[in-house]
Amino acid sequence: MVKAVVGANWGDEGKGKITDMLAKEADIVVRFQGGANAGHTIVNDYGKFALHTLPSGVFYRHTANIIGNGVALNIPVLMQEIQSLTDRGVPAPKLLVSDRAQIVMPYHILLDQYEEERLAGKSFGSTKSGIAPFYSDKYAKIGFQVSELFDRGLLEEKVEKAAEIKNVLLGHLYHKPLIDKGELLATLESYREMIAPYVCDVSSFLDKAMKEGKTVLLEGQLGTLKDPDHGIYPMVTSSSTLAAYGAIGAGLPPYEIKEVITVCKAYSSAVGAGAFVSEIFGEEAEELRRRGGDGGEYGATTGRPRRMGWFDCVASKYGCRLQGTTDVAFTVLDVLGYLDEIPVCVGYEIDGEITTQFPVTAKLAKAKPCLEKLPGWKCDIRGIKKYEDLPENCRNYVEFIEKRIGYPITMVSNGPGRDDIIYRKK
Repeated sequence: MVKAVVGANWGDEGKGKITDMLAKEADIVVRFQGGANAGHTIVNDYGKFALHTLPSGVFYRHTANIIGNGVALNIPVLMQEIQSLTDRGVPAPKLLVSDRAQIVMPYHILLDQYEEERLAGKSFGSTKSGIAPFYSDKYAKIGFQVSELFDRGLLEEKVEKAAEIKNVLLGHLYHKPLIDKGELLATLESYREMIAPYVCDVSSFLDKAMKEGKTVLLEGQLGTLKDPDHGIYPMVTSSSTLAAYGAIGAGLPPYEIKEVITVCKAYSSAVGAGAFVSEIFGEEAEELRRRGGDGGEYGATTGRPRRMGWFDCVASKYGCRLQGTTDVAFTVLDVLGYLDEIPVCVGYEIDGEITTQFPVTAKLAKAKPCLEKLPGWKCDIRGIKKYEDLPENCRNYVEFIEKRIGYPITMVSNGPGRDDIIYRKK
């Protein structure tokens, strides 16, 4: 049985918590795309953690944790992350890394930084982790696969070619220091030593696991609206954030994915630039940001304050549809308990017309939110375990949104901890 846990919106929906929770019953957790440019915040018995590359199943001894071929693998960052867990008393995770995963090179990070610097006020709001240059090279067929670290002759040849191409950019476009080929080769040899204990044929491993009836969780990074095809292009990430890509980024047949758990926040938030129709500003936004998440709404990787907004039914319905949602996990509902009334974006006004369909980016820039206000519940709902025990206005809010997005909300998260979850029947 393969399940995917993915985001409906701009990322930051709380996927880490949901994956951590579902991993209790899973045998294998796979990260299938993205890199260390976004984090998953998890609160459990060991404390509070922000994972960047490691799958969110690493806190259980029974799970195998896999970095799939679709991931942008920054090897030193991965090693630091493993160290940061064991330093805090977490047992060393059982980790496997696909021999087909590609490596984030030191020059990818530099090129990302230099390009954002060059674009200045027109930049993409990158985390400067090298992700866009990495995926550009992957599809230009000049990337480095993990397996290639173990072939010295091939490695030397590829370093020569890479330096030739990148030094043109570094010297002539960015006016920065050039790549030293000897230094780059030595760096890659150090990467080989670091990653060697974890490398395996992940697709073959998963094929065997499925034949044995194991449960596999696919863990996505970011959300639908950051997908390069279906998101708010060009303010998107550089790999597909959709559950369908889980089959490709892990090396599975697509028909094996039986459940898609799409995570939605009870309000909206986003890190980085791009269209955000239900966005709020000023004191109203600051209050929600301060109360939000566990310790406030700040990026798990960057620490940047997240942009805040009310729940967006238009974007979320679209996000769930593109993911192929079977179940919605509705997170941080407890945060809204301070509000007398809660606005919800139920439509967009574009050029004088109202729509509930999510448009292309150029039209999105002109969209104004159509808000409907629901009465708040004005109390703390943390600790409640049964849906029927939630205040009536709180249940009304969940059911209003469920009806508008058209997908069943089967999990409601009412706190940051692993056990702060309420299950609902479809």
